[in-house]
Amino acid sequence: MSKATKATVGSDNIFADLGFANPEEELLKAKLIRELRAIIKRRKLTQTKAAELLGLKQPDVSALVTGRVGKFSIDRIVRCLDRLNYRVDVVIRHKPVRRGSSKAAA
Repeated sequence: MSKATKATVGSDNIFADLGFANPEEELLKAKLIRELRAIIKRRKLTQTKAAELLGLKQPDVSALVTGRVGKFSIDRIVRCLDRLNYRVDVVIRHKPVRRGSSKAAA
């Protein structure tokens, strides 16, 4: 007989679920890095060539593609995307209010 497994439903932000200090920032950074990595892969760039195009050192590109992005700010990642001829648009939307939330809509 197997034990029943208890599961907890997470939010839309794994970083919030894991207790990161700035979960929204971390999620945005992860999305930007995912796009940057995809562009590098699509263009079949070596880390050396990517570093040249991005204005980074090769070890920094290595850190990017392997997910070690702690020292990269959102601004720095956006500059890298710009150097690859990509534009980042920011869209501001009202957050949906969750049921049972004590926060009033403004």
